Amino acid sequence: MKVTSKGIINGVIQDCFGGYGMQFNENGVPTYSLPFQIEDAPVDTKTYALVLEDKDAYPVTGGFVWIHWLAANIARTELQENESQTAKDFVQGCNSWTSIQGNQQSKELSCYYGGMTPPDKDHLYELHIYALDASLELENGFLLNELYRAMEGHILDEYTLKGVYRKLEK
Repeated sequence: MKVTSKGIINGVIQDCFGGYGMQFNENGVPTYSLPFQIEDAPVDTKTYALVLEDKDAYPVTGGFVWIHWLAANIARTELQENESQTAKDFVQGCNSWTSIQGNQQSKELSCYYGGMTPPDKDHLYELHIYALDASLELENGFLLNELYRAMEGHILDEYTLKGVYRKLEK
């Protein structure tokens, strides 16, 4: 399986998908989501799930990965730009903007893509795509641990696409 994104060029995530973009929610969190396309998935694939995470957030958060986007039950091989905000054909989980470090943004606002805003240095982001043999019993607002539990025994293949987003200048 292979995953590509028009939003990541030469390993760099384009400005519009994070803090240098033009679309933000009422708390100033970037919401314009990355597009991606999946190719060569296993024949028995029924749905896809995704986790967009920032492991470079460890020093900033006090020791945990920052989750920017969770989604499951995606039944197609391509998402266009900003579909986190517009699509209704898959479920989305809570991102880390609900945490204390994310100013405890509401669950309602956090169940979408919450884009990149690296405060200390350029960060490397990982988009993990999972090909699954089933739809998962998850509802909007699920948590990362719930996603991993639901996927257990259903992962046919996985792919990680990486990209760097540059440090926000103040």
